[in-house]
Amino acid sequence: QVQLVESGGGLVQAGGSLRLSCATSGRTFNNYAIGWFRQAPGKEREFVAAIDVSGVNTYYADSVKDRFTISKNSARNMVDLQMNSLKPEDTAVYYCAANEGWYRNLRRYAYWGQGTQVTVSS
Repeated sequence: QVQLVESGGGLVQAGGSLRLSCATSGRTFNNYAIGWFRQAPGKEREFVAAIDVSGVNTYYADSVKDRFTISKNSARNMVDLQMNSLKPEDTAVYYCAANEGWYRNLRRYAYWGQGTQVTVSS
């Protein structure tokens, strides 16, 4: 069974930073690509970033490129999303998701965490 648990959300001022983490089992960490998605109030859930199974290749939405960094922490079986230079429009519930391959399309992901709230004040 694939279980994902997000943590690290909170309230931060514009320009600040947060680090989100997605905790997984060792089997999930070693066999699945992980994607981060977000959903703002009244909007559809959208792709943010993804990392492939190897951890070598990463992918970003244009809106977060050069501000967010996704990485795998093998010591903790976690996938982190470092978010810098945060903007009010980054406010959303952030979800991590797992699948055997990475995709930008959220419908391709079979497993999801419960989400963590990120609020960026202006």
